[in-house]
Amino acid sequence: DLNDPIMFGPIYLDEIHYYDHGAASTAQLAAFASGQVDSIYEFDIVSYAMASSIPNAMIYEAQTAQTGCMRMKVTEPPFTDHRVRRAIQICCDSAAYPELVYQGRGAAGEHHHVAPVHPEYFALPTLKPDIAQAKKLLAEAGHAKGLELSIDCGNTNGPWQQQVCEIFKQQLAPAGITLNINLMPAEQYWANWTKTPFGFTNWTHRPLGTMVLSVGYRTGVPWNESGYASPEFDAALDEAEALVDVEKRRAAMEKVEKILQDDAVMVQPLWQPKFFIASEKVVGMKAHPTQYHQYHRVWMKA
Repeated sequence: DLNDPIMFGPIYLDEIHYYDHGAASTAQLAAFASGQVDSIYEFDIVSYAMASSIPNAMIYEAQTAQTGCMRMKVTEPPFTDHRVRRAIQICCDSAAYPELVYQGRGAAGEHHHVAPVHPEYFALPTLKPDIAQAKKLLAEAGHAKGLELSIDCGNTNGPWQQQVCEIFKQQLAPAGITLNINLMPAEQYWANWTKTPFGFTNWTHRPLGTMVLSVGYRTGVPWNESGYASPEFDAALDEAEALVDVEKRRAAMEKVEKILQDDAVMVQPLWQPKFFIASEKVVGMKAHPTQYHQYHRVWMKA
């Protein structure tokens, strides 16, 4: 029942019309600014200034668990060596990415794929970059003269992915690691995302941190793109998933997050914000982290 006061209702709108103005933020914002539409699905950070300049408009921002992981396939050399993976990971200065990519919006990542917006998120101590330790680990792994890597990037949900890779390339360089960025069409990336030894994959928001960990990092699951297989991690995640009380689950997640972070499966620099815009005459709008359109309780001023 769409008029159920708990789940949905009340419903005020008689109808909703959708128009396709293409994927470009500028085209969508132009349609909005000219009054052709009352809101748009989303716009990117590059268009934020344009969106802010439109009169009689409201910008809505959602903090999300949408992210991108530069993940290493642990079954493929040189990533079979934990020392190499850890060296790569501790070159990342996550604090820099929200400012450089999203003008200070979003949140820094912590390399364990559980977001601050998740109810069971446990705040681990910040993993700070350590170039000296990275060099030491690389030398111990037989790469004292440096290491050259290639990362596949399909810009599958925008050029911000390439920007992240470019920033990380600069952060890796002082440790003697050369990162080549292999740009490819999005379709080509998705055809190979579970196979590539080193790839940048965007992951959408999920309401619970345990949900994404179960589909992406459990031993043998289809979306485990890294090939990660840890009985200790699986058991810790089982324990957390079995807890209904959110405070108890959060306490259990400390171990889950720490295992995944310590095993250095990924470099996860940031959590993405999402933006959309609506006319001031649209009342009751809210930004959803998965960009769902939930138009119950929304109404239009005359």
